[in-house]
Formats: sequence, C-alpha cells, structure tokens
Amino acid sequence: MSTVRRTALVLTALSALALTACGPAEDDAAGGTGTTPAASPSAASSEPPSKPSKPSKPSAPSTSSAGTSSAGGSSGGSSADHDVFPCSTFDVTFTASLAEPTTSSYLLKVTNKSTKACRALGHPVVTFGDLDGAATERGTAPGIEDALRLEPGESAYAGLMGGADDGKGRTVGSIAMTMNTESDLEQTPLSASTPDLYVSPDINSVTPWVNNVEDALSL
Repeated sequence: MSTVRRTALVLTALSALALTACGPAEDDAAGGTGTTPAASPSAASSEPPSKPSKPSKPSAPSTSSAGTSSAGGSSGGSSADHDVFPCSTFDVTFTASLAEPTTSSYLLKVTNKSTKACRALGHPVVTFGDLDGAATERGTAPGIEDALRLEPGESAYAGLMGGADDGKGRTVGSIAMTMNTESDLEQTPLSASTPDLYVSPDINSVTPWVNNVEDALSL
C-alpha cells in the first residue's frame, strides 16, 4: 500500500471519531429529548406556608335549657310552711252547738272558708255577751310551728265548758269568738247562739283548737 493511500485511510477514521464525539453536544444544543432535571428543594419550598384556620367558637348554651335547669332547682318545693299564716275571723266560719246540757258545755267549730291554708293557733278567744272578760284557757296549745293547719274546707274544734249554777254567775244567750293570731290584727268577732250557757268566773274554760270532736270535749 502506498504512503498516500495509508494517509487517506487514517484521515477518514479520525473524521468519523470527531463526528461521534460531537453528537450528544449537538443534541443538547438543539433542545433534544433529554430528561428535564427536577426542581431543587429550595425552589419548591420558596412559597410561604398558608395560615392555619382559626378555631371555631363554641356555640352558646340554649336559653331554653338553661331556663329549665333553673326552674328545676326551684321546684322542690311545694309551698313552704312559713307561708301559712294564722287563721283570723276573716278566713273562717264559726258555729257553737250544745254538747252536754248538764254541764252547759258547747262544741266550737271553725271551718276554713278561704282559698288557701291557714293555721288555727292556740285557744279561741271567747267572750260572753255583755259580761266582762273571756273564757279561761284550759290545756296547753302547741307552738305556732306545730299549730293545726287547715286546708280550705277543713275544720278545727274546741270545747267551751260551762257548769251548773253556783250562784256566782249567770246565763247568757250568745258568745263572740276571735282567733289567736299572735299579732295586732284587728278582727271582726264571730257570734254564735248559746241558749242556757251558764257562765261562772270559777268554772268556765275553753280548750285549744284540735282536729277532732272527741279531744275537744275531753281535754
């Protein structure tokens, strides 16, 4: 082989190598199909984080349920005894009936005519027509807290004891009664007819109010 031909072959091989080495660079310059690099972490986190949402306010309690709770606390009660006032003659009706002719004793009765309860305190205050003074109290009456409670329509009884003619008194045809209220309340006396009631300063007396006839006449 001649020197000229050998030289030509070497130049041809070098040219082929040079074209192969330039191929990737040319593809990149031409915007070939190479893979696009992923965004850097700093670029992805450059956007500021969104603000957290405000917590919602708790709803206010229902007005109706609060009212029910308040009302429930106050229901225990039924009406308290301290609201029950003493009976006066404005609250009751009054009768007197002969119980024992030989002793001239009468059964006294009051009935609550009002629309609310009241208490029959102590002894009735009994006076005898135009005679001075009142019947003597006989027996011990309960205190105001334990006094007989009368619901509307209920009755209380007391025994008015007279006696045989002892020459010291006289017979009266009527009596007047007021209730013990332990106050300065002015009352209108209630009257009842009492034929042949003999009133003597030594023997007449009246029992406290009780809730039955037997006790009223035996105390």
